[in-house]
Amino acid sequence: MTFSDLPIIEPILRALEHEGYTNPTPIQEEAIPVALQGKDILGCAQTGTGKTAAFAIPILQLLTAQADRNQGRRIVKVLIVTPTRELSIQIGESFDAYGRHLHLKHAVIFGGVPQNAQTKALQQGVDILVATPGRLLDLMQQKFISLKNISILVLDEADRMLDMGFIHDVKRILAAVPLKRQTLFFSATMPPEIVKLSSSILHQPTNIAVTPASSTVEIIEQSVYFVAKADKPSLLMHILRDKSIETALVFTRTKHGADKVSRILNKCNIKSEAIHGNKTQGARQRALSNFKNRTIRVLVASDIAARGIDIDELSCVINFDTPNIPETYVHRIGRTGRAGADGIAISFCDVEEKAYLKDIQKLIAKQIPVVTNHPFPLSLDAEAAVVEKKKNTSKPQSANRSRSQHPATGRVDSREGRRRR
Repeated sequence: MTFSDLPIIEPILRALEHEGYTNPTPIQEEAIPVALQGKDILGCAQTGTGKTAAFAIPILQLLTAQADRNQGRRIVKVLIVTPTRELSIQIGESFDAYGRHLHLKHAVIFGGVPQNAQTKALQQGVDILVATPGRLLDLMQQKFISLKNISILVLDEADRMLDMGFIHDVKRILAAVPLKRQTLFFSATMPPEIVKLSSSILHQPTNIAVTPASSTVEIIEQSVYFVAKADKPSLLMHILRDKSIETALVFTRTKHGADKVSRILNKCNIKSEAIHGNKTQGARQRALSNFKNRTIRVLVASDIAARGIDIDELSCVINFDTPNIPETYVHRIGRTGRAGADGIAISFCDVEEKAYLKDIQKLIAKQIPVVTNHPFPLSLDAEAAVVEKKKNTSKPQSANRSRSQHPATGRVDSREGRRRR
């Protein structure tokens, strides 16, 4: 099937051709006709399968039909709520691309930057608003935004919003939009909390699940390296010596870890930048732009970027730290192998992360192949040392003679204890 086989108007088809898009992905093939009929959708598809176009294309077409009938001042008729700044910006770029031949306006609002440019765009009138929850509620409170005319509501990456603690913000937003509306609800995973939320806001939805929940893209070549924590930087250098890895997105568990790995790479003449929540929005966008145009070879990211990076032909994702939340693994490696392209996902796993790996393999229902032929294998001695350390640190305090116990009475000498403390 091609996009021209779907009931899409000519200006959008022309825009899709300009972008080089010919064949819709499964989620697009199923969702676009349903959305064009004005029906609610509960869509579940793994990361990287084209959910943005699945809702952006029908929204543009439906609004174009309304605009032809209603000429007047622009008011916000469509609201797309998304969890991160990066993702909201990329959704805005998609509306730019698909709507290039249409006379519709959109705005993107998010926190972390001054609001003046955003409020100015709103005052000039927009048809489509893409927003993160916090800034949206802030501008609503300041009376810059009214949601009373919303006819289409999109909740994108709903599970991520739940993970990031936005559930109460989402409920406040839902209370401000009309009950009579079309709702498109998209998520990469469907935990029970998301199913419960969707059932409370959707009206007779069409369920679209093009892949099993929490599955990983089959075309991605996954592997795991067992390695001591101290050897992870050396193993990363070893892997990046492979020139066939043109670009690599490296994930760490913490912001500090992302900065540290980036510094190590740059000292070894591997151009990299870090991206995480402590960076300013300008710094994050510059890092993304430098990665996309290949000014840098490696982007090191905390999990804030797991949903917010859409990069064509990203060849490799490396989990420097194995994620402690199984679903995070799915979202991280979904940054590669997008739109049918090949991809590689490599995970480093130290002794303390083996339990995380077990949970991941249970979630995705497959064993990740182990690479044993590498220069920094995890030794049995290293494993034993970690086990022994855990045993020692778990001993009760009362068994520790360093608290200056009296040898006869067993009582603690409080004065000696105070001096030592």
